[in-house]
Amino acid sequence: MTLLHLCFYSAFTLSSLGLAFHRTHLISALLCLESMMLSMYIALAMWPIQMQTPSSTLLPILMLVFSACEAGTGLALLVASTRTHGSDHLHNFNLLKC
Repeated sequence: MTLLHLCFYSAFTLSSLGLAFHRTHLISALLCLESMMLSMYIALAMWPIQMQTPSSTLLPILMLVFSACEAGTGLALLVASTRTHGSDHLHNFNLLKC
């Protein structure tokens, strides 16, 4: 395992641990999801360079598009929940009351 792979794996693992343990605010959960997507994007962008293939792949661009859509949807949910519930604390949300 190279140092580059170790950095990507540790960034993804730390992001998922942050998502699992720091669930007080919705914005912190969204930031952890964005850092997971960023580490996956960088890993996918570096993959052709590591394999020494001359062609560029479309997969990193698709990952970036889905990441932007996920960020936009997450921010829209954050604004909507803050307007209805008054804060972005995750303990205020109950799916059974929707």
